[in-house]
Amino acid sequence: MSYIMLNSEAIAWVRSRFPSVLSRLGVSEQTFMAFLALGVGVMAGLGNFVFRKTIDLIHWLVIEQGTQFFHISFDHWSAARLWSVLFPLSAGLLMLPFGIFFAKDLRFGFAHFLERVNLRGAKIPGRTIVTRGLASAITLGAGGSAGQEGPIAQIGGAIGSQVGQVFKVSGNRLKLLVACGVAGGIAATFNAPIAGVFFAHEIVLLSSFEITSFTSIVISSGIATVVSRALLGNLPALRAPVYMLANPWELACYLMLGMLVGVLAVFFITMHYRIVDRFASLKMPRLVKPIVGGALVGIIGIAFPQVFGNGYEFIENVLLGNGVLWLLAGLVVIKAVATSLTLGSGLPGGLFAPSLFIGAVTGGAYGKALQVLFPGTIPATGPYALVGMGAFLAAATHAPMTAIFLLFEMTGSYDLIIPIMLCCVVGTAISRHLKKDSIDTVELSRAGINLEAGKERNIMMSLRVGDVMTHDPESIPENMTLRQFNHFIASTKHTNFPLINRKGELTGIISVQDFMGVVFEGDLLDLVVVKELATVDVITVSTEDNLDRAMRKIGYRNIEQLPVVDERNGRKLIGIVSRRDMVSAYNRALMARSMGDEDDE
Repeated sequence: MSYIMLNSEAIAWVRSRFPSVLSRLGVSEQTFMAFLALGVGVMAGLGNFVFRKTIDLIHWLVIEQGTQFFHISFDHWSAARLWSVLFPLSAGLLMLPFGIFFAKDLRFGFAHFLERVNLRGAKIPGRTIVTRGLASAITLGAGGSAGQEGPIAQIGGAIGSQVGQVFKVSGNRLKLLVACGVAGGIAATFNAPIAGVFFAHEIVLLSSFEITSFTSIVISSGIATVVSRALLGNLPALRAPVYMLANPWELACYLMLGMLVGVLAVFFITMHYRIVDRFASLKMPRLVKPIVGGALVGIIGIAFPQVFGNGYEFIENVLLGNGVLWLLAGLVVIKAVATSLTLGSGLPGGLFAPSLFIGAVTGGAYGKALQVLFPGTIPATGPYALVGMGAFLAAATHAPMTAIFLLFEMTGSYDLIIPIMLCCVVGTAISRHLKKDSIDTVELSRAGINLEAGKERNIMMSLRVGDVMTHDPESIPENMTLRQFNHFIASTKHTNFPLINRKGELTGIISVQDFMGVVFEGDLLDLVVVKELATVDVITVSTEDNLDRAMRKIGYRNIEQLPVVDERNGRKLIGIVSRRDMVSAYNRALMARSMGDEDDE
């Protein structure tokens, strides 16, 4: 306890003294951010080292020791392989303490991470560095079908957020430090600093580019790579041979591969969330679901052990041109199912590596099929596996630049850069055309969240007109005379009034301003009814419309109120909503969300 108090006092001292020290030294804000980015990069590189070593330790304890104990061989079939079902099953069992004590952190997936960064002030709880990291290491080390890139991105992002919170940087700067941590984590994982930079920009910062943010992210990504190389060696995450484009006409084959990958990426996204939804609807205790998911993955792994873990070893074999056509084609679906079962059941992990795996086997199978159809014309299938790997990643994440530079840094050669660029762009274009959401944003769209819209619009989009409107609007009959209307407005505080007929249907709207033109024409007051002065082309909203849409409709005519009509009967008036009502609802929601973010810390 005394240590915690001392540590808190030290942080408070740094917060209070640091600005004055910087001022005396004449350090600019950009220089200060560069130094923080360097520190975040160092810590992200160290975090990647610890995370990978933790995965290796759990893999040794569970799979290597289990393989020796049960005499399991994955090279040839034997009855002993049935015991391999216990590997991912043990991950579900080991997740029980996390599900009991840190359930909130396990639900902190990458989609929620993006929401926190872009819409909730980028304040990420520091404990997720340990809880999320250890839980993901258990999943991967014990054979769960997932990737380590999503978790390490969150670990790096949490490190950046904690550094920013210690030094009390502003909201935009805090978001930048999170992106620095993400870039550092990805760069250290793949030994690919450029890919780390573009991952942070395309996926975390939503492609928003500023030279100041770019500088800090480059520093963090570069230094994290240096740290990783010093600790783990200068080796790529995946070893790929250097391939060349054999014939120019092969570009047509690569174009077809890009189109195929775009369609398959949409299939993967759709199927993944259907399985996730099915697990969510299962009527069983929450703590049991990871055990069930692990068991199902284990059953698949008995026949197809390639689905265990991140699958990098098998990907390398496919890049070398190994594998038979039927196995590669089957693994496209089998790996997708295993990954969805793993993550859908609640076992934490990422989708980056599974996307690489599915893309590699898709490209490998495609290359094998071309060799069958056109004997002697396709010298190697490895290039198609390599290009398919990047194209599928680009199509699934809607991040083509990240995929292009990742493959370039992995191969270190320009020889396949044109097929890589062609397939990544074509695959992404088709995927975006068929499905507007990437695999990381589906959950957000379901919740009515559009990250590119910004924080204010997302709050407005989350609120419904039906929850804000006034249910008893002050309406008037359409046949009311102007004299009657004159007496009526003297006793009300409103300035706009919907008109209704005998059936209670909306027929128009009149404002006091419409009435001012004839108020002094005494001989007309008993002859003219309000409908003759009213606007009959009324802008309306329904109870299910969100406040963002309602506010935009108000902005078209610069009016203060909108009639609310029944969704099935567009003329039946059921309420009215004003600009003031919407602003008040927004302020309440903003305060509630801010309080919720503080409770999550």
